[in-house]
Amino acid sequence: MEDVMSRVLVIDDESDVLLLCRVNLELAGFEVIEASDGRTGMDLAFGAQPDAVVLDLMLPGIDGAEILDALVADPETRDLPIVVLSAKALREDQIRGYRAGASEYVTKPFSPVALADLMTELLAMSVEERRRRREAALENLGSAPTA
Repeated sequence: MEDVMSRVLVIDDESDVLLLCRVNLELAGFEVIEASDGRTGMDLAFGAQPDAVVLDLMLPGIDGAEILDALVADPETRDLPIVVLSAKALREDQIRGYRAGASEYVTKPFSPVALADLMTELLAMSVEERRRRREAALENLGSAPTA
């Protein structure tokens, strides 16, 4: 069914980031659900059945890395496209995010329109295509992918 909207969960504690993501993702045709803290984000990630997640790493309560680990470890959510959206821009942070299972790692400040385009692209890819993309990103960062 082509007319079914994909549901994207955006987890970020900055209200302006939530607003930018929501407006641009909705303009791109997505249904958006939001969480401004880690606990709510974790609950929605497992309860609201999103098709994809945009995840900040630095959150109050449960941090984004813990949410990422939980999503990747669970058979029901391990194949979700997960875009880390973080102010942590160091190469080591990006490598850690990709190794943990992020489909993409976007640093702040970011282009909300590019994020919406990226989400459209990721949702159109197979799980295997996203895995290969993650491996290529790790290689570009000068790090060998891990299993």
